[in-house]
Amino acid sequence: MAERTTIVVASGDMDKLYSALIIANGALSMGLEASLYFTFWGLERLKRGGLEKGALSKMHFLGLGKLFMTSRMKKANVASLERLMRDFKELGGKIIACDMTMEIMGVSKESLQQDLIDEYGAVGAYIGDARQSNITLFI
Repeated sequence: MAERTTIVVASGDMDKLYSALIIANGALSMGLEASLYFTFWGLERLKRGGLEKGALSKMHFLGLGKLFMTSRMKKANVASLERLMRDFKELGGKIIACDMTMEIMGVSKESLQQDLIDEYGAVGAYIGDARQSNITLFI
């Protein structure tokens, strides 16, 4: 069995998405397989233009916190979410979009970035992936 990690991305907060992508890219660069299961507010980030959206989970301050954090990250040469997502896909990462969440929240497949998504599935898709994983996280 290949070593793998599966991460549930349930939050659309900028800092939490950064955490998920940094961990997933780290796993891929260390030779593990990695899957991201996007559900609820995390799924919103898979919409066209969704990677640029999203507030900080703490200290948002009506958008000023995000501007401050983005500026600090740029000075520290931290890759953008778009770049981290592109790297994730290029390194062979898998993205599962929760179709149950899509139905509940009225999200259509057409509104999502199809080039990012490898699979649509509900909890069974996540469980199937997680059962084969050495590491599972919920972010």
